Amino acid sequence: MTSLYARDSAAIAGLQKLRFFPQAVVGGKGAVLHTDDGREVIDFSGAWGAASLGYGHPALVAAVTAAATNPAGASVLSAANGPAAALAERLIALFPLDQPQKVWLGHSGSDANETAIRAVRHATGRQGIISFEGAYHGCTLGTMAVSGHPALASDKAAGLIQLPYPGADPHGPDAVAILDALERHLASAGPKSIAACLFEPILSDGGLVVPPSGFLARLDSLCRKHGILTICDEVKVGLGRTGRLHAFQHEGFRPDLLVLGKGLGGGLPLSAVIGPQWIMDCATAFAMQTLHGNPVCAAAGLAVLDTLAAEALPDDAARKGELLMARLKDLARRHSAITALRGRGLAIGVEISKAGTELPNDAAAAAALMYRAHELGLVVYCVGPSSNVLELTPPLTITDAEINRGLDLLDAAFQDLLAGRIDVTVTAKFAGW
Repeated sequence: MTSLYARDSAAIAGLQKLRFFPQAVVGGKGAVLHTDDGREVIDFSGAWGAASLGYGHPALVAAVTAAATNPAGASVLSAANGPAAALAERLIALFPLDQPQKVWLGHSGSDANETAIRAVRHATGRQGIISFEGAYHGCTLGTMAVSGHPALASDKAAGLIQLPYPGADPHGPDAVAILDALERHLASAGPKSIAACLFEPILSDGGLVVPPSGFLARLDSLCRKHGILTICDEVKVGLGRTGRLHAFQHEGFRPDLLVLGKGLGGGLPLSAVIGPQWIMDCATAFAMQTLHGNPVCAAAGLAVLDTLAAEALPDDAARKGELLMARLKDLARRHSAITALRGRGLAIGVEISKAGTELPNDAAAAAALMYRAHELGLVVYCVGPSSNVLELTPPLTITDAEINRGLDLLDAAFQDLLAGRIDVTVTAKFAGW
């Protein structure tokens, strides 16, 4: 019998793969994945944050089963359906504003950010966008054109103003200098040419960088002063992951538009843009795909929102994040390869260096560490412009015991890395980022 991973390699296009080790999954429960070789591995990635409720959560299973058993059509393209309308109503209620709002439903963070960008340009008549270096907003042509992550090599949008993200480069400009530079850009380009500022409340794929306190509120204020809309991309860190329902709530301001994805569907393809009606109704037949607003996916989204509230998962994420960070700080004191820890709640970055190893660079150290961790029973992936930041975004439902067990495995992987016990030649075929 050919192994599942070999079958995948032979049949599925490399265009859609980002692999760090030869993992083949046949099932899962909670924060644990079952692999085709009979192992159970703890998932500290949560499928890049998409498995917000973990795997096989009863509320999600029940909602999806009911919706699939008696489906209300397949989309909102040419007919209304109950689950999509209810999900939109719920999202509006969770992002209140003193003017009418509407919701666009999509499949992924990429199509949602693409739609937000196109809509604000169309509604305002302005084309310019402000964004940040290191940011990953999606893999469509439009989102790549405003992203700043080095993996998204693409022609940049005309009129794009791209700023350093404060704290991403310890030798880079501070928050005040970045905002001063933006003021100069606006004076030069003219603020009336800028439609919106697109930002992440935590620079996720750029290395899990948390901005200095007050920076995003000052950025929002500056944009409002010039009539520039703000779009908050919470695709990866939204919906309870940081310890608040919305990550921007840590910063004391409210953006004009909010983009959600990944965890909203609990593992099913679902995203959303929430914004003022004058933007969201600026055109019809403008940003549509046949399965947008699919009732089964919308039912999953409702189940996720219900469970976030019923199980107090945002508060739980804050507490579990403290446990995770405390254990990581202990690891950092004992392992020289950990050079920085940062994050909020259950969105934590662990920066890795080659210190204490004979590896050629920091990325190689992170690659070896991830490979060894998987061999031991822990799934963790990396992000960052240098591919050397372990991203910990486990399911919000992960247990304390699973956190502690996972960190024991990570500790063992660090010990093997620093003792030179990992065969680094095996990682060569996994290009990663």
